[in-house]
Amino acid sequence: MMFTTESAKDPLRKSVGLPLLVLALGQLVISLDYNIVYVALPDIGAGLGFSDHDLQWVVSAYVVATGGFLLLGGRAADLLGRRRMFVVAALLYAGSSLVGGLAQTPGVLVAVRAVQGIGGSLLFPATLSLITTLYEEGPERNRALAVWGAAGAGGLCFGSLLGGVLVEAYGWPSVFFVNVPVAGALAVAGWLLFPADGPWDRSRHFDVAGALTATGGITLLVFLLVQAPAEGWDTPAALVSAVLSVCLLTLFAVVERRSRDPLVPARLFAHRGLLAAMGVTALFSATFSSVPYFLTLYFQTVHGYRAVATGLAFLVPAVVVAVGTQAGERAVSAFGMRRMLVGGMTLGAAGAAALGLALTSDGSYPSLLPGIVLLGLGQGAAWTGMWIAASAGVAPGDQGVASGMASTTLQVGGAVGLAVLVALAGGVGQNASGPGLLDGIRTAVFAIAGGIGCGALALLALRGATSTSP
Repeated sequence: MMFTTESAKDPLRKSVGLPLLVLALGQLVISLDYNIVYVALPDIGAGLGFSDHDLQWVVSAYVVATGGFLLLGGRAADLLGRRRMFVVAALLYAGSSLVGGLAQTPGVLVAVRAVQGIGGSLLFPATLSLITTLYEEGPERNRALAVWGAAGAGGLCFGSLLGGVLVEAYGWPSVFFVNVPVAGALAVAGWLLFPADGPWDRSRHFDVAGALTATGGITLLVFLLVQAPAEGWDTPAALVSAVLSVCLLTLFAVVERRSRDPLVPARLFAHRGLLAAMGVTALFSATFSSVPYFLTLYFQTVHGYRAVATGLAFLVPAVVVAVGTQAGERAVSAFGMRRMLVGGMTLGAAGAAALGLALTSDGSYPSLLPGIVLLGLGQGAAWTGMWIAASAGVAPGDQGVASGMASTTLQVGGAVGLAVLVALAGGVGQNASGPGLLDGIRTAVFAIAGGIGCGALALLALRGATSTSP
């Protein structure tokens, strides 16, 4: 028995500034919450007694939980109500952040990060599907997605910068406490500003079997991709995860074929634009989204930046990405979706190549700026474009699960991409040092340039698949 969601009323469409601000802040919280802990990791490890091996799970628990539950979160937004899921997710963030700031043991903090990840898996598709249902397809929706994307870029900046400031001033618990009032205010604002979810539709049923098998299979897959590169692909944990993931995802496919109300309607797999957008999101996360990891190593390990200095170093990239999201929205109207995506990815490939050339042991920050600017503009344009493509032509009742499908490939692509890049770089890690570290960072950045360039060529071959105009 499900809830249906009412379509947006005309009066609401005429006054969308404040709702869009809340939706953008929701995206800011998601991005902020993922990035803010990076600069706090050394203090967290020392404060709670994490081993070097286990400290990665402060980040990985969030990634695994988010990736595993996104598909479920997307369908829940469609069937249980977008406003309800937005509010529930914001409250999850607020409550788990409070517990995280009070945590006294590593286990509690890792559990908190997993709950925050579940909150992200509910909030991301709810936010995205609210945008795609509140704003009509076309220029209005494109502008809203560009603002939403710029807020995500802001999270990249404020996550690192705010995290550095808070850690140095108040200690690591402050990176969790700061979320509590922000997420709580989001929950209240969402309840007051978004259109009420419709009456209870007793004719629809939630696909429990599909939800369990999909969530379990994807969670184990992401766990495998996060854990195996460090621990080995032939360890018992990796082998068990791989077998169980394959079994659960196979069972999910069988369940979906027989379900009256499937978690993922089969018609969406025939939607060429959505499938192409899923491919772009996976490549985007594997390449563009891996750059901050290697830049952080470069700044902190090669050049010895402190936490605040590292945050400030990410200020320019974040601003440029935000500019790119706005340019991407305008370029879609002027040139069409496919051309804009190809252009953005070409810029990104050129920027990554230039950045790789500038990464030297005695290089200055200004020498990085040409590559950073090109890379950031391409990243921002591609980010806006891929979400426009993912929502174009999808029925309102499927917008949540379509968002969940695209964001799931975003998470899986990121896990795969970072694992491959770290392996390719050879020995790159938080504790690595010396010339080998710098060579590994450069190798990874050049590989990112090549991956983005291959993606641009692939889009050229997919004429019409992601295009919303001739």
